[in-house]
Amino acid sequence: MRRFATFWWDFLVGDDWRLAVGVLLGIAATVLLHLAGLDPWWLLPPLVALLLARSLQRASRRPS
Repeated sequence: MRRFATFWWDFLVGDDWRLAVGVLLGIAATVLLHLAGLDPWWLLPPLVALLLARSLQRASRRPS
């Protein structure tokens, strides 16, 4: 059971937990906007692009 949970943690979260949290918050915001009667299809693509850019920026600053 532990190996199964570890697999899913590594698969979903991976190396950057901030990306996983950002995507989850984006999905939650999309759901809330939809429930409010808006059309939130546009929210996730720029959010994912922004999250990816920030992740790459953080990774490029790390000393190797």
